[in-house]
Amino acid sequence: METRHESKTRLLDAALHVIRAKGYAATTVEDICHKAGVTKGSFFHHFRSKDELALAAASYWGSMTDGFFAAAPYRKLHDPLDRLLGYVDFRAAILNGELPDYTCLLGTLVQETYATHPEIRAACERGLSSHIAELTRDIAAAKKLYAPKARWSPESVGYFIQTVLQGSFIFAKAQQSPAVVRENLNHLRRYLGVLFNQSESRSKKEN
Repeated sequence: METRHESKTRLLDAALHVIRAKGYAATTVEDICHKAGVTKGSFFHHFRSKDELALAAASYWGSMTDGFFAAAPYRKLHDPLDRLLGYVDFRAAILNGELPDYTCLLGTLVQETYATHPEIRAACERGLSSHIAELTRDIAAAKKLYAPKARWSPESVGYFIQTVLQGSFIFAKAQQSPAVVRENLNHLRRYLGVLFNQSESRSKKEN
């Protein structure tokens, strides 16, 4: 017999997929229940509304992605610049499957809800900012080693990296292909090399 926790997790997993596939406005409670294989009664046992589910899904997404990136191979590298470049390479390596498999839930949600659902917008901002803060630590350490006199701030580079990713996901949706994301990540890697005074041939050590 399925526990309440299991049915809630199934609903959250379904929300991650369906919202990324259809967008928030087009997603219905029925869509999520169908994907999760649960009844609407089960849905409303856990969530009072689709908006409440979206807030829970944003938090769930943050927990899942935090663990996913923490366990990535590049995290084991000693040099902070290698970790940063490894992050970019890892993002390229996980562009697999269909669009909902590799695009960002938070980016999808905030594009639709920023003006109409302030609580969801704030939850997305917290999640995105938390990920940027993780990147910023490596950027700051790499800046200290390789570009100590540079006038740019580590935080600004963290935001730039995420801007490249989120913008690339929009083009991937328009083109129905991850090819544009891969190419933009290649450009991003070269740009980071320039910021940190590195040659383009710096090896990819994360594998």
